[in-house]
Amino acid sequence: MGTGKTTIGKQLATQLGLTFADSDQEIQDRTGVDINTIFEYEGEDGFRDREENVIEDMTQTDRQVLATGGGAVLRPKNRQNLSARGIVVYLQCSPEQQYERTCRDRNRPLINTEEPLKKLRDLMTEREPLYIETADHIISTEDRSANLVTREILDLL
Repeated sequence: MGTGKTTIGKQLATQLGLTFADSDQEIQDRTGVDINTIFEYEGEDGFRDREENVIEDMTQTDRQVLATGGGAVLRPKNRQNLSARGIVVYLQCSPEQQYERTCRDRNRPLINTEEPLKKLRDLMTEREPLYIETADHIISTEDRSANLVTREILDLL
């Protein structure tokens, strides 16, 4: 959340001549509603079920750069599909930087709380070990431009 997945993913896809896909956008396209609405009516578990199905489908497509939501790693099946079917890059960024980048965005249901920075820290504590476990490469986006990060990823590939 707020690490630059969409911006960097689009740049990377363009540079590699691939298509860009976003699992959250695909969920919205399939359901016809936004992520906040899914969370409101189905809760996080309902959203994660939908996300798992979408990632199962999308990881079977070749020649694309896929950005997933930050919580996709919570499901073992997602981690397995992402690892087995592609190269996974973890865009690492501190909760404080994520907060700076997302604090005005009301379309992020997990941080629509009284203490969003605390929530971001809690999410990082829970998720970072899973990001590291799943990633082929770890790239910091902390105080770095999307262009610079994209070039670093291209150099790795």
